[in-house]
Amino acid sequence: MDDDIAAGFGNRVEAYVRQIPRGRVMTYGQLAALCGSPRAARIVGGTAHFGDPDLPWQRVVNKQGGLASGYPGGREGHKAALEAEGLQVSDELTVDLGRLLWWPAGFEPSQTGLPL
Repeated sequence: MDDDIAAGFGNRVEAYVRQIPRGRVMTYGQLAALCGSPRAARIVGGTAHFGDPDLPWQRVVNKQGGLASGYPGGREGHKAALEAEGLQVSDELTVDLGRLLWWPAGFEPSQTGLPL
């Protein structure tokens, strides 16, 4: 991605992350798809790593509901942040996407091309 495109993409990712309600999660791939690049989940991860630290990045998980090792404090830090919001994290350090996955109003999974 060139710098202008990457900046716009990152801004869109951050705008969606701001909207994730407490007690719900989104996936990296879901965010990438909503921002127009369904194969850019790793770029979403980079945005999380280098983006605005005041956003609720703890609410972003992988496509299996797994926690991020790159989160401050590693996967255990990610777990602690989610549990502080009242989310249940399994012993395998995953969350239940079937129950916790959030979609912005007006979007359906079928619109993104994701296999959800």
